[in-house]
Amino acid sequence: MNSWQVTIDEIGRPLAETTFVVLDLETSGGAPHLGAHITEIGAVKVRGGEVLGKFQTFINPGTPIPAFITTLTGITDEMVSSSPKISEVLPILLEFLGSENETVFVAHNAPFDLSFLKAAAANSEYQWPKLTVIDTAKLARRILTRDEVVNCKLGTLAEFFETEVSPNHRALDDALATVDVLHALIGRAAGFGISTLEELRDFGNRKSNTRTRKELESS
Repeated sequence: MNSWQVTIDEIGRPLAETTFVVLDLETSGGAPHLGAHITEIGAVKVRGGEVLGKFQTFINPGTPIPAFITTLTGITDEMVSSSPKISEVLPILLEFLGSENETVFVAHNAPFDLSFLKAAAANSEYQWPKLTVIDTAKLARRILTRDEVVNCKLGTLAEFFETEVSPNHRALDDALATVDVLHALIGRAAGFGISTLEELRDFGNRKSNTRTRKELESS
């Protein structure tokens, strides 16, 4: 290799060429270690602003859905009673996600969704892939100011960015809304000179965006 040649790892993966799977879960509670289970999965695969595929299914959690969760999501025991268990869905979902070398996992408050998915994978004896993760809630907190949004909840961001689909505590609709939020945040990130996946990931992991804003203002 000539000395001037560089690899994709050195120059970064252009965001326009990156495959994102934007995922949302509905669950029967707040945490898997407290006995809560997945009740619905919605996911959208996108690249370069184009939707490549959608994935949606109810999950039979194996336990009754609490009344307050049904009130929040509209998902009832009857709706999931004949649905597959998560152990049956995982191989299909993993195939939809694709290679950990290609796919970037995106979710709003990603640790929540990942905690359920990793717990389900472990209980079903599947290995959860080591995907690059982008958390749109965390990214929004780096990019947007309190003058723009009072908080970084999905509903607030969806209203601010005027997403095509409004989030409604249903997995696929919330995933679709998150897709629009992701694209809007990527657009805003371009103003910070961010054009690659690696730059976006590192920017989202910063503890504060103060320095970057000052850099932007002085540029």
